[in-house]
Amino acid sequence: MLPSPASQTPDGALSRPLEGWPDWSILIVDDEPGMRNFLVKTLVPRCRSVMSAGSAEEGAEFVQAQHVDLIILDISLPGQSGLNWLKTLREGGYRGHVVLITAFADLDTAIEALRAGASDFILKPFRVPQILNAIKHCFEATRLQRENYVLKHTLSWRTGDTSGLIGSSGAMRALRDSLPRVAAVDSNVLLQGESGTGKELVARALHALSPRASGPFVPVNCAAMSPELMESTLYGHAKGAFTGATSARDGLFYYAQGGTLFLDEVAELALPLQASLLRAVEDLRIRPVGSAQLIPVNVRIIAATNRSLSHEVAEGRFRKDLYYRLQVVDLALAPLREHKEDIPELVRHFMTHLAPGMGVEPLDITPAQMDYLMQYPWPGNARELRNLVERSLILGELNVSALYGPAPVAAQGATLAATNLQMLEKQHIQSVLDSVRGDKTRAAELLGISRRTLERRCAEWASA
Repeated sequence: MLPSPASQTPDGALSRPLEGWPDWSILIVDDEPGMRNFLVKTLVPRCRSVMSAGSAEEGAEFVQAQHVDLIILDISLPGQSGLNWLKTLREGGYRGHVVLITAFADLDTAIEALRAGASDFILKPFRVPQILNAIKHCFEATRLQRENYVLKHTLSWRTGDTSGLIGSSGAMRALRDSLPRVAAVDSNVLLQGESGTGKELVARALHALSPRASGPFVPVNCAAMSPELMESTLYGHAKGAFTGATSARDGLFYYAQGGTLFLDEVAELALPLQASLLRAVEDLRIRPVGSAQLIPVNVRIIAATNRSLSHEVAEGRFRKDLYYRLQVVDLALAPLREHKEDIPELVRHFMTHLAPGMGVEPLDITPAQMDYLMQYPWPGNARELRNLVERSLILGELNVSALYGPAPVAAQGATLAATNLQMLEKQHIQSVLDSVRGDKTRAAELLGISRRTLERRCAEWASA
């Protein structure tokens, strides 16, 4: 049984990293005690944990027992050589960085080391700046890899909605005023509000205003993946963990290190996943699928849902303990129908920002048309309003009939104020469904609501 890094003295130490240095665990493998001690003393003030071993066999015990971000590895070791162990590590799925050091090397050895998966190659004797620069280069490579992965993942599902924080109503002013205070603390945040109210925008604003702003913002759509895929996406997986896992992969918890993990539609998580998420949130450690290792993570959790989580808890669909862990700070986002005075400002904002990119001029909105917009219930909230403005810019006119059906309500001799808003909502949704020949996925996109929400509305009408 290996001791924990904090108890390893003098060959290991645990500390708070200096600012600007990675929150990493580093393993030094060298058969010279003097070199090990020199590197431990150099790195202890800069990294989260530093461990050391005198051989590849000892080093392998550390790698098997706990997560290691980077290995400083001597090539010439008793028993298995450092170069051969590097090859074994890569074949076994180790994804961390390896910096090789040696007093005896030629060009062929250096080429072989790089082909075997070494991140850098340093000749002894070396100065402190050389080893520090090598570690910084590894950290920078990891940071860029994370940013590229997160960007690719984000673009695969983001809606591009930028509506949530526009408006001068009391509700929007109160929300904006609360963000700096909430962002300043590192507590978990739960955002509750209907689809289209701007929950992701609020989450991004909290991240940008927080001390974690320089770290990554990693969004996860919990409703978009199967439970099996979701677990691997969140926590990563080991090589061979399941069919098709030909190599190890880090999860989004790991990619969010030092930043914010945004769990959208968190109520859609299956109960087994809720249990594993609770452990991760409580312990700030994750276990990749198929791995025995626990990896420490440093992330802030912002969760969002368009359902009432307290109701989901009462119905047994959401864990009470996880709910309380996520709901340290609870922000409720009001639906657009509760702050309709913001509609004119939202329309101007969408017109101004969408028209240039589409190569068209903003449309003039008549008072009568604005009156229609002010009376409509907006089931898809600000996102639906944005979609209407975008479609109107394409058509060259504000298509109010798209909201109320082919016959505007005003033309039927009834005042909008006396109209049953639920009937208007039903008419509009049915009109959109008819226009896409019953394709609920496409209709939900046009309405600015989730398919689940659309199906619930249709089921309610069918049972009425």
